[in-house]
Amino acid sequence: MPQWNKFLEPYKQAVDELKIKLKGIRSQYELEDIHTPVEFVTGRVKPRASIYDKTLEKGIPFEPSDELATELPDIAGLRIMCQFVGDIQSVVEILRQRNDLEVIEERDYISNKKASGYRSYHVIINYPVQTIQGEKTILAEIQIRTLAMNFWASIEHSLNYKYESELPDEISIRLERAAEAAFRLDEEMSLIRDEIQDAQQYFSTYKEDPTRGFDNQDQNARRKK
Repeated sequence: MPQWNKFLEPYKQAVDELKIKLKGIRSQYELEDIHTPVEFVTGRVKPRASIYDKTLEKGIPFEPSDELATELPDIAGLRIMCQFVGDIQSVVEILRQRNDLEVIEERDYISNKKASGYRSYHVIINYPVQTIQGEKTILAEIQIRTLAMNFWASIEHSLNYKYESELPDEISIRLERAAEAAFRLDEEMSLIRDEIQDAQQYFSTYKEDPTRGFDNQDQNARRKK
């Protein structure tokens, strides 16, 4: 156990740091009062049970090692959720331009969806972590997807866990149909993107207006007189 804790600690640190940095993207866009491509960010370190399953798939020893770190690039995992499909590429461009991480691999499962219907954009990065022993560069995976894609992927993951990745044909067919429905929803939302953003901006401005509601209150008071 101590050996595993020592091995996984840099990954935990990386997830904590990256969550703060990636959430900061949203804050910076909001300060500029322009649409942010980042809706919200989550992160986790892969549990040891999941690491064990992966080592069985890859035929490598289940023990902390450089081989394990190389073969499993998603021990540290982040997810960035976006409102619109077009926001995904904006986030990818932001990641490519950062100098505190290095993008080393990209997998586009949006243009090239998986057979199951799964859609997402995966970016593998090198990320340097500062430890008391010095700098340690680790691999991390960032998945970028819309809210609809994330909803579908979460359901698929739960069903795969229940059926141990052997989904009944009927469920697989329905899941694939659901994936297409979710993507059509994303496409429709993209077509009215400007209207949605205008409405969100109006709502945000109204919500922050300290005088909102007073005009209606004054009118009601005058009517009572």
